[in-house]
Amino acid sequence: MKGNPNIIDALNALLVYELTAMDQYFVHSRMYQDLGLEKLFERIDHEFEDEKAHAAVLIERILFLEGTPDLRKRDGLNIGKDVPAMLNSDLQIEYNVQAALKKVMALCEEQQDYVTRDQLLVLLDDTETDHAYWLEKQLKLIKLTGLENYLQSQM
Repeated sequence: MKGNPNIIDALNALLVYELTAMDQYFVHSRMYQDLGLEKLFERIDHEFEDEKAHAAVLIERILFLEGTPDLRKRDGLNIGKDVPAMLNSDLQIEYNVQAALKKVMALCEEQQDYVTRDQLLVLLDDTETDHAYWLEKQLKLIKLTGLENYLQSQM
């Protein structure tokens, strides 16, 4: 089905965010594993898999709309030097994805591509209620319990 070129371009721009998030989660998960923070490793490795699934949804939709997925581009990674910096960096990328999803959903509404909008709504829900919310909770736990206690709980 021939899709709107503006929507295809917007989906490719979203793909950049998802691939960047995927790469960043991959690096951070391995850093947590190296530090012996197994609970953080398992959760962030799960987030890596979620981002890969989000990228797959976008790629499949671009192909369905007879576009060409562009997997060559990434935004710069922001690799944290310590646990709070890693969590903050991951939270920032989730906020960026959230904002981008909302813009593309508005474009889909404008162009009356409701199927794409509905697919993006699922990604937005996952981004807001799972990824960002969990990261926000971890940062609150660090403030509440102190970094040392938090880190001990993640071993």
